[in-house]
Amino acid sequence: MTVNLDDKGLNSVVNKFDLFFIDIWGVIHNGIQLFENSINVLDELENLKKDYVLLTNAPRPNSTVIKFLKKMGMNEKKCERVYTSGEAALNHLANNCNDLKFFHIGPERDFDLFKLFEKNKVNKIEKSDFILCTGLFPEYEKELNFYKKFLKNEISKKMICTNPDLIVDRGNVREYCAGSIARIFQEIGGTVDYFGKPYPLVYNQAADIKNKKVLCIGDNLNTDIKGANKQNFNSMLISDGIHKIEINNNFNNLFKEYDVTVDYIQSSLKW
Repeated sequence: MTVNLDDKGLNSVVNKFDLFFIDIWGVIHNGIQLFENSINVLDELENLKKDYVLLTNAPRPNSTVIKFLKKMGMNEKKCERVYTSGEAALNHLANNCNDLKFFHIGPERDFDLFKLFEKNKVNKIEKSDFILCTGLFPEYEKELNFYKKFLKNEISKKMICTNPDLIVDRGNVREYCAGSIARIFQEIGGTVDYFGKPYPLVYNQAADIKNKKVLCIGDNLNTDIKGANKQNFNSMLISDGIHKIEINNNFNNLFKEYDVTVDYIQSSLKW
C-alpha cells in the first residue's frame, strides 16, 4: 500500500533509512530554478547526518551538472553529492572503448562527455564501431521517425545510451531524451547498453549500498521507481513531476500500468 506523505512529510519516515538516492530534474529543480522546499529537505538530511546522493540520468559528466546547479544557486557541499548517468558511461568508455570509433547522436552541449575520446569520433555513422547516444539532434528534436530511418542500416552496431529517460519537462515544455532514441533502435533490431537508472550499475558506482536501508526519491516511474524496485530499495514518487497529467488521483492503476511498486508518494519533495 502506498503511503501519502503530503501531510506528515519526509521527516516522518526519515529514520527508517540510511541512504537516499534523490533524483535532480523534477525533484530538486525543473530545469529553470531550484525548488526551495527540496533544498530544505537536503539541509535537514545533512543536519541529521543522513547520507544522500543526487542521482540523475544526465548524459554529461558530474562536473558539467555541478556547474549547472551552482549557476542555479546550489552550494558546494550539496553539489559534491551529484552522480550522473554520464559519469557512469564515461567510466565504461574509459575502460572498454579506447580504440573504437563512435558516432554521436545528441546536441553539441553533450560534447564534454567524450572530450578524452574526441579523436575516436567520426562524422559518418557508417564508419563507426558503435553509436553513442546522449540525446537528439537539435534539428530533429521532435521528429522521432527520422531516427528510425537514419538507424535502420546500423543495427549490427551497439548503441550506448547515456540517459535512459524517455522524456523530461523543462519548465512547462516536454522534451524527448536519449532513451526515446534507444527504444527506437531496439524496436528495429538494435542492441543497447544503458547507463543510468533503472539499471543496477549506476547505484553501485554512486554509493556504498551494502547493508544499507535505501529510499529512492524521484518523479519517473520508468527510471527512479523501477530502479528502486529492481534493487529492492524503498521508493517515493514525486507526483507533480513527469507523470502529473497521467496520475489524476488514480495512483494504483498507473502503478499497475508501469508494473511498479511505490511505497510513498508526495506531490513535491517536502520535509
